[in-house]
Amino acid sequence: MLGVCNASSRLEIWNAPGGDLGIGLSPNGWGNWEVAMTERTVRIGCASGFWGDTPEAIGQLVTKGDIDYLVFDYLAEITMSLVARARAKSPEAGYAPDFVQALAPFLPEIRRKGIKVVANAGGVNPRGCREALARAAEAAGVRISIGAVLGDDLMDQAEKMRAAGITEMFSGAPFPDRLMSTNAYLGARPIAAALAAGADIVVTGRCVDSAVALGPLMHEFGWGDEDWDRLSQGSLAGHLIECGPQGTGGNFTDWQEVPGWDDMGMPIVEVAQDGRFIMTKTPDTGGLVVPASVGEQMLYEIGDPQRYILPDVICDWSQVTLDQVGPDQVLVRGARGLGRTGSYKVSATHADGWRAITTLTLAAIEAPAKAKRVAEAILTRCRRIFRGRNLGDFRQVSVEVLGAEAAYGANARARTREVVLKIGVTHDDRDALNIFAGEIAPMAVSSAQGLTGFFAGRPKVQPVVRLFSFLHPKSDTPVTVEVDGTTVPVQISTDAVTLPALEPHRGEAGDPGADAVTVPLVTLAWARSGDKGNIANIGVIARKPEYLPYIRAALTEERVRKYFAHVCEGPVERFELPGIHALNFMLHDSLGGGGIASVRIDPQGKGYGQILLDIHVPVPAELAWRGLSPQQAA
Repeated sequence: MLGVCNASSRLEIWNAPGGDLGIGLSPNGWGNWEVAMTERTVRIGCASGFWGDTPEAIGQLVTKGDIDYLVFDYLAEITMSLVARARAKSPEAGYAPDFVQALAPFLPEIRRKGIKVVANAGGVNPRGCREALARAAEAAGVRISIGAVLGDDLMDQAEKMRAAGITEMFSGAPFPDRLMSTNAYLGARPIAAALAAGADIVVTGRCVDSAVALGPLMHEFGWGDEDWDRLSQGSLAGHLIECGPQGTGGNFTDWQEVPGWDDMGMPIVEVAQDGRFIMTKTPDTGGLVVPASVGEQMLYEIGDPQRYILPDVICDWSQVTLDQVGPDQVLVRGARGLGRTGSYKVSATHADGWRAITTLTLAAIEAPAKAKRVAEAILTRCRRIFRGRNLGDFRQVSVEVLGAEAAYGANARARTREVVLKIGVTHDDRDALNIFAGEIAPMAVSSAQGLTGFFAGRPKVQPVVRLFSFLHPKSDTPVTVEVDGTTVPVQISTDAVTLPALEPHRGEAGDPGADAVTVPLVTLAWARSGDKGNIANIGVIARKPEYLPYIRAALTEERVRKYFAHVCEGPVERFELPGIHALNFMLHDSLGGGGIASVRIDPQGKGYGQILLDIHVPVPAELAWRGLSPQQAA
């Protein structure tokens, strides 16, 4: 159930035999079912959702979190290209130096409390990260063992891959001529091996985000490589905390209900031997941990919930349930594992031309129309100059009038006298974009009155970094583990194990009837959106189970595709998660290339969930008036 509470039962905590923690439900607490977690539990807190997250999170978790493990997620596809470029300039670089700088002051307290640390801060140079951390520990007078997971960097196999005719797994594009980075998403087993060898801190290169939590659980509980359901539960625990406070109320649809944005609580999972866990946050901090906020994070950036493929396990999260068992405590259970693949997903990056993005402010009568004409004039002028210098046309152009609801396409309703004009362009020739950069300011005296906001000066011309994804055999991936510079054994299961396929969930669509009332989706559901390369996903969770049939009827794949026709150039897929009464949509070719390859204002689909929540859904009048206010059901 999603958020079921019952005033006739209460949560009880006791000391189980052997001194372990026991949790259960009895009358007058939070639910109407029985659950017991009488085994030893492991508490894992995440202090970073991306490279650039607040360093204050470390102190919060170390001093108040009562955690066993402190984990960090730093790496994204674009981050890998940045650290690769950094190492090309300096052999000592290539990792996230922020990790070492932020962690160093807390090393004595971490050591005193026996907290172990796992971070994918190694980038393309895990050994360099380990050495920098060892120097910081020595300076702090702290003796620690540091493990490094190696082998994800496959740059030395690039020519072999090109000769094999490997193509991009989504677009079918040919193998790039020159790569900037090539890294396999490793799993959790190497992390567990490093911990088993005595490492207090483990740094990795590219691994799947959830592995920084699954690795400690495999080590602590002795989970094997074919404990499918436990591996899936542990992966889900890692997935829920990998984005930091985004799992504890950050980016929640019902933002008004979330207190303390200035001091958001970092996520903590308390996991039992069988894989069930409680999602919570650091005590006495801001944020909100409820089934809906946790459910939004569960849906974030996943594809088919019945076949979510990770290096260690193929996950089925469609029947996961989320139950409130205490203030800011959600019990998560029901994940299943369906075997594993024999390959790693590899994310390579390569340079693909140049890009420039500029913004201008326009405060004027008929501002949106004037902004569009300014953009047309700039682009037309540049194209005329290009022809005179034998330069080709722009490869990609994106004009968005922000404030006039450009993100909503044909669904825009705004009428405004103040807008920001954003123009993004790409070109094969850097000189062409330098021309473009020089033709922005002249518009201030030759176009619309009210044009201002040239604070940033000329736009900077930057390389386009494009993602190239493919599969690579695990057996050809040289994964190794070192602890304090000494190689330790690690056995990676490389054979594919496929369990029986599952039938897709297909719920019934509801007929709203002749007296239907149309309401905005936001009154019926929560939503969260994200990206996977050039694919956007939007997860939609019904606020009440009885709303889902009408949401299902209204949000067909075709209607969602048409609603996002201004950005979505590919098909839309819909998947169902009956465990939390949710739908998950995948919008293919919808991000203009995605990441740093895109010149759109939202290259990661962060706003797509909010845009979809404004679509209207027919529901029976009786249901509308019973569950919604007259204003909502207008």
